[in-house]
Amino acid sequence: MTGEQRDPDSLRLGHSDAWARAHIIPFAVFMGFLLLLQVFANFFGWEHPAAPWWRHWPEQWIYPLQTIVTLVLVAKWWKYYEFRWSWKWSAVGVVFGAVGIGFWLLPTVMYDRLGLTGETTGWMKWLGLAEREKGFNPAEAFGDGTPAYWAALVMRFVRAAVVVALVEEIMWRSFMMRFVSDWEGDYWKRPFGQASWKSYLLVTGLFMVAHSPTDYAGAFIYGSLTYVLCIWSKNLGACVVMHAVANLLMGLFAITYGKYGLW
Repeated sequence: MTGEQRDPDSLRLGHSDAWARAHIIPFAVFMGFLLLLQVFANFFGWEHPAAPWWRHWPEQWIYPLQTIVTLVLVAKWWKYYEFRWSWKWSAVGVVFGAVGIGFWLLPTVMYDRLGLTGETTGWMKWLGLAEREKGFNPAEAFGDGTPAYWAALVMRFVRAAVVVALVEEIMWRSFMMRFVSDWEGDYWKRPFGQASWKSYLLVTGLFMVAHSPTDYAGAFIYGSLTYVLCIWSKNLGACVVMHAVANLLMGLFAITYGKYGLW
């Protein structure tokens, strides 16, 4: 049997180094582009009416580049991922994704319903009650409804609902849950979705801090729900579907209600 024909389990057990690279590198490259965005904005960004769009809104070209490069890497190592796609668990993932993102969006909805203005403090701030209107908005750069606007928006949804869903679940659920459970041993041999308090607390905590403090409460609840789905379904594909649905709904909410700071 050739390497290309082997199933993900045999690749995981027989090629641990390549398996680890396949799980870590796409996520690392994805995060590297976020660092690039910060560096470019700090040293070359220019928030001025006369600034060209690529300097005023560098996310409008860095995000699409990030999306394409990361997708290429995921495709390169696709054979190493144990998705085990299932209609049943994918449907469950859809429900979990809708519920999870509902909790994530609730603080922003409550901010408006309570008639709050400006920046919140104390418990409201830590629960995520914020305006969330400043963020990714291609209409600012290209004009509402222009071809460039639609291209940027489509790529943003591909990034959120496809790339982020894949690289984060591959990293957090498929790799990190195994690694934190047995980092001094043969962690790659552990079955997917094996429950432990250590993996729950560490992976959920890391998932939280990978987001902004405003999102900590939502990320904790969402990460906990994903953990439940992971150990219940033993199905990475279900976790990816959950993440994809959640990010799709969040993006639709953001552009519908002008809450661009959510994404």
